[in-house]
Amino acid sequence: MGGWQRVLLKLSGESLAGADHRATIDPVTLAQLAEELVELRSAHGVEVAVVVGGGNLWRGTDGTAIGIDPPTSDNMGMLATVMNALALQSAIERLGQPVRLQSAITMAELAEPYIRRRAMRHLEKGRIVIFAAGTGNPFFTTDTAAALRATEIGAEVVLKGTHSGVDGIYTADPRRDPEARHLERVGYMEVIERNLAVMDLTAVTLCKERSIKVVVFDLSRRGNIVKAWRGEIGTLVE
Repeated sequence: MGGWQRVLLKLSGESLAGADHRATIDPVTLAQLAEELVELRSAHGVEVAVVVGGGNLWRGTDGTAIGIDPPTSDNMGMLATVMNALALQSAIERLGQPVRLQSAITMAELAEPYIRRRAMRHLEKGRIVIFAAGTGNPFFTTDTAAALRATEIGAEVVLKGTHSGVDGIYTADPRRDPEARHLERVGYMEVIERNLAVMDLTAVTLCKERSIKVVVFDLSRRGNIVKAWRGEIGTLVE
């Protein structure tokens, strides 16, 4: 496995907060992610798209817990993803790499609207493309947005970075069970039937239907994005 030409990286919002989660957006972590994405694009010629979450700023469940109705709370979460995407765009631009930000919610002063053909053209031109605002609809996670965008742009794989320090899928939680075994490969149906905590089931089902591979890996270690692309680390879902 590995060596794909067009990839989509799924970043959680929490991953931008750094290991200690003391900062909303940790500048060291942000710079590291930008450097690795630029390396993947410039050194290896990979067409790179990114979907970023917003959990470091707002989670839909945060709002419902204090009485905000679910659609409104989810809309707030989508706006949080735009803030994270703007930060990542700025960090990538500082390294001299062309990058474009597209939003599923129209906000012309901040980002391009999401247009599939334009996104694909950006990738062909060597630009990194960041997709923000999820799917643009409440009740869908950014995991589902990642699977949807990967399908639309013809990505071969979704690189699903975790921020928990766990380097893939295990038979049990390795932080609690010392007997847990790391799985190098696992099938879509096994993920669905065993409800493995990889992505939400809507996202996994969409990847299965379109035969888009998923690599689950530990994002927190420097250099792991390129290693995951090469197929050297993580768990492959296919």
